[in-house]
Amino acid sequence: MPWRLGFDIGGTFTDLAIEDSRGRVLVGKQLTTPRDPAVAVFAGLAELLERAGTTAADLAQAVHGTTLGANLVIERKGARTFLLTTAGFRDVLEIQRQLRYNINDLFVDKHPPLIPRNQILEVAERVRADGTVHRALDEDGARAALAAARENGVESLAIALLHAYANPAHEERLAALAAELLPGVPVTRSSAIAPQYREYERTNTAVVNAYVAPAFRAYLAALADGLAARGFRRALYLMQNTGGIASVATAARVPVRSLDSGPAAGTILAAHIGALTSHPDLVAFDMGGTTAKASLVEQGRPLTTDRLEVDMIAMRPGSGLPINVPSVDLVEIGAGGGSIARVERGILGVGPASAGADPGPACYGLGGTEPTVTDANVVLGYLDPAYFLGGARVLDVDAAATAIERAVAKPLGLTIVEAAWGIHRLVTVGMEGAIRVVSIGRGKDPRDLACVTFGGAGPIHGARLGRSLGLRRLIAPFAAGVGSAIGLLLADARFDLARTLVVPLDGAPWDRINRVLDELEAEGAAALRETGLEGTWHLTRSVEVRYAGQGHDLAVPLTAGRLDAASLDAIRRAHASVYAAHYGYAEPIGAPLEATNWKVEMLCVTPKPDLTRAGGSTRAADARKRDRRVYVAEAGGFVDCAVYDRYALGAGAELAGPAIVEERETTVMLLPGDHGQVDRYGNLVIDLGTETA
Repeated sequence: MPWRLGFDIGGTFTDLAIEDSRGRVLVGKQLTTPRDPAVAVFAGLAELLERAGTTAADLAQAVHGTTLGANLVIERKGARTFLLTTAGFRDVLEIQRQLRYNINDLFVDKHPPLIPRNQILEVAERVRADGTVHRALDEDGARAALAAARENGVESLAIALLHAYANPAHEERLAALAAELLPGVPVTRSSAIAPQYREYERTNTAVVNAYVAPAFRAYLAALADGLAARGFRRALYLMQNTGGIASVATAARVPVRSLDSGPAAGTILAAHIGALTSHPDLVAFDMGGTTAKASLVEQGRPLTTDRLEVDMIAMRPGSGLPINVPSVDLVEIGAGGGSIARVERGILGVGPASAGADPGPACYGLGGTEPTVTDANVVLGYLDPAYFLGGARVLDVDAAATAIERAVAKPLGLTIVEAAWGIHRLVTVGMEGAIRVVSIGRGKDPRDLACVTFGGAGPIHGARLGRSLGLRRLIAPFAAGVGSAIGLLLADARFDLARTLVVPLDGAPWDRINRVLDELEAEGAAALRETGLEGTWHLTRSVEVRYAGQGHDLAVPLTAGRLDAASLDAIRRAHASVYAAHYGYAEPIGAPLEATNWKVEMLCVTPKPDLTRAGGSTRAADARKRDRRVYVAEAGGFVDCAVYDRYALGAGAELAGPAIVEERETTVMLLPGDHGQVDRYGNLVIDLGTETA
């Protein structure tokens, strides 16, 4: 088996994992270097390669997860982007949809468009919804619009014409003219990356892709060059929003598919751990240095959505910029170890502002003075100041206490410990809300789910979070602190493609439908072949269906093979089943149906690393390092708490809370009444007690 590398650059930490030639995994963690993220990557890589006794030349594959694209959008640091659109539709990005994300706020503002109106240019043309041309493209006007974009400093170009999903000919011609008049300027066609109806979403998808493309491509090129300079000669891959991986060439063409890919890797890990521990239904909870993420895994598969929202301004669906690309259905909040605590108008708040890696929490000793969640956890005894990152950094407890006292304790009239506990408890409550969204909000009772917790801070908060939600079981994977990097090594190649063809299913044009599906399958197969990965291919097809006259649709599975009139009965019954599960009832079989989007998922299942872990003692007492004073509110305050060495705990070892289990990249907290047992993969499976603070 070849050596492989996975690395994920977060806001505070960069996680790395290497799979060796025998399928075993070595991991590392570095403080992110915001001014040049590659510095942390290459420092961590050098350390891991030295520990493994190998070189970059031995690596056969590298897989990267990143939030670079999303950050460019959030921080408004993308390219100067111009949009060409159909005459009369210049204001699509401004008008958006009539729905308000908060129906109780009569003055709610819509999300500001990513580009200003003066960078949107009209061209005369018109294609009908059925794909027929109502008005031919005015090429002279198109040339004039492209010249105006050139004169005004265009760096990237998006093209989104009315009904281009039904007939892309005019977009294709505009792209050819742009190549002639704007040489070197990246061009994004909506019909190439999101050939689906709904003008606002399709247009916004094209604009976002164009906005991030130049910086994204430059970043990937620099990363590839840096790896090559260190001896790496093989394939670099990028995680996509779906949790599947793609070649760098594909990712550079359509960066919008990898806009927020880093968090998806953790969900892939959680699903794999669920399969190993016989928990097909679970919540994945990832708490890192800047944010916390929650997602749902059903029947062993991460729940996905057909629309990604970025830069949400109110943490409500509809408050962000919608992008028509499939992705893992994640809820992300500004609650991480670096989240800053503050007092405003006598009320304690935590996040979303973060100290990040530079200057970081006060306890890092890098110049940070604001109190953070990590500072609170140090004061409460949850973190060993001398063992942070395995002892690579010694935490300053006094600096943490001073920051908390100045900014929180004194303004609220609390002791330092009370203030620290308030910070810890408040951020846990915030994360509870995120898990409620992905469980109860998706029709799942959290009491029926396990929780896989990972990230540098996740296992510290997991037990309290689980208890407050009524969860019965918490699973902390071995090396949970770098879970996203391990998830990158577990990911398969995957491509999800869709195309709009709105047709009534009674008397449907089956030959045309089969051509659409064939074209999607061919596109997906070409993308899989481009990865060069070997594995077992799987094809899944579906169609979005609605009752005639409805405005929204539901995805239903399609049978294999050619579709024809005989397929209609299976589609009807599948739609009735999905509709009843979603809404509680369904119309009688035979009600007129309409199909909208035809979809294909192409998957290449690749070999997985062996997470079996040998060694360690079956007796927890053999792994006990010492006792430490730890604040356990459930026990009334500070108590002497047993501290265990994660690396000395072998399969079968059992321990009871209150207890702390330490490893280099994270710390696991067990509360009174919790019972944990280590399985053969090194996972700490914890049955949670019921007492809450």
